[in-house]
Amino acid sequence: MTEHVWSYKSTASHLAGTDLTGYKVEAVDGSIGKVDKHSDEVGDSYLVVDTGVWIFGKEVLLPAGTVISIDPEQRTIHVERTKEQIKDSPEFHRDKHLGDAVYREQLGLYYGPAGPFGGPFA
Repeated sequence: MTEHVWSYKSTASHLAGTDLTGYKVEAVDGSIGKVDKHSDEVGDSYLVVDTGVWIFGKEVLLPAGTVISIDPEQRTIHVERTKEQIKDSPEFHRDKHLGDAVYREQLGLYYGPAGPFGGPFA
């Protein structure tokens, strides 16, 4: 079951309806980019992060469960993954993968407890 990775943790300080577009996203070991799009849907919350030059202008999709904290004053989101873990995540193409249940399951497994670095959501 990977559903819990698609919900914000209660400790993340996320307020539903807050526009996170443009917020900086910080992995545990440095900046990965800015939020380009996000969803607050219950059980299907995520961030689409524009990585800029970090991984050649690609976007990554991060399930809301990866968010450690949100700082509205600094407009920064901290996620519980390293840059390498995010870079190695299943490749994301906005036009192809948003709304794709198979991709969602694949990403949920990657970031969930059975993933390559599992456990933080268990």
